[in-house]
Amino acid sequence: MFKTVENISAYYANPQRFMRLAQTLHAPLWGLAVGVLALGLYMVSQVPDDYQQGSTVRIMFVHVPAAWMALFAYSFIFFASVTALIFRHPVGHIAGRAAAPIGAVFTLIALITGSLWGQPMWGTWWVWDARLTSVLVLLFIYLGYIALWQAIEDHGQAARAAAILAIVGSVNVPIVKFSVDWWNTLHQPASVSRFSRPALHADFLYPLLVMGLGFTLLFLALTLTRMQMEILRQRARARHNGGAHV
Repeated sequence: MFKTVENISAYYANPQRFMRLAQTLHAPLWGLAVGVLALGLYMVSQVPDDYQQGSTVRIMFVHVPAAWMALFAYSFIFFASVTALIFRHPVGHIAGRAAAPIGAVFTLIALITGSLWGQPMWGTWWVWDARLTSVLVLLFIYLGYIALWQAIEDHGQAARAAAILAIVGSVNVPIVKFSVDWWNTLHQPASVSRFSRPALHADFLYPLLVMGLGFTLLFLALTLTRMQMEILRQRARARHNGGAHV
């Protein structure tokens, strides 16, 4: 099994082969993402008001998936960076660079919707508790990763520096995830990803899961599109400099 996965990974590490795969998956992935998100939004529109939070509970269906995707996107960048540094797969650097702005936007959405949701619930827009602070740090790491790519002129050096930052910064991911368990915060413990029965009622759980799936598919579709754009950009740069195509 390992050899099979390793062989597949090595095969698609070639940008030209990856582009052929990406062109095949592009339209179906976007269609699936739009369809699932449309279904999710319809399900959210049918959700009853919460007995405590009223209609503001609907913010949850954007806030929670966005927070999930902030961590998922960074984990994606981490594994892409490890793959690029250890196995020297050029597509790994491309994948990390493509995913970073998308992950940063999801993180920003999570922070903004969290403030909008927290103000009527907690009576404040912001508190420096462990969860909020660690998510803000995650946003800064995203921005630092993006800035490294822009600040270093040599493409190879920029790729290595950004990958190292992504790997070092990954220590913040478990802090974000388990902050509500390790410290006293205003955030409630996990309600969905529990070994026992989820705490959410089915009326809220199923729309939340569909929205989470829709956000995941949207992330994959956006990342795939940006990866294609990055490969084309590198080809144009190589032609301009008279070098080999990627």
